[in-house]
Amino acid sequence: MGTVRGCEIPEDLLYNVDNNVWLRKEDDGSVTIGMTSYACALAGQIVSYTPKGAGKDIKKDKSAATVESGKWVGPLKSPVSGTVVSSNDDVAKDPGLINKDPYGSGWIAKLTPADFDGDAGELKTGADALAAFEEKMTADGFGGC
Repeated sequence: MGTVRGCEIPEDLLYNVDNNVWLRKEDDGSVTIGMTSYACALAGQIVSYTPKGAGKDIKKDKSAATVESGKWVGPLKSPVSGTVVSSNDDVAKDPGLINKDPYGSGWIAKLTPADFDGDAGELKTGADALAAFEEKMTADGFGGC
């Protein structure tokens, strides 16, 4: 597990650093996406989660869900294009799961990617992701999680 300024950044995931989202490729070829711990720290306590429905096609960098906190409402932008397979019913019941476990039970959506290899080329992982998040946090003036 990597850490940048107190924010957990698992080094085995792929990240769209600009959009503060992560992606995990699953054994069945689908992908699971979610908010980073950094995004959770910026947003504060998540109070609402409105996912796109199963079967919905999503373009890369377009909204897979809308999340709302006490100080922010915005899209969780998908790091790849694809079709929604499922959304997280547990998060629908308790949006705070996103803050409590952003890389586990707080996942946002599962997709069947349209062109994983084409879309994932610019995503960061491992040490590259940690360095990119450090740079972003510096540019954002972020003190830490």
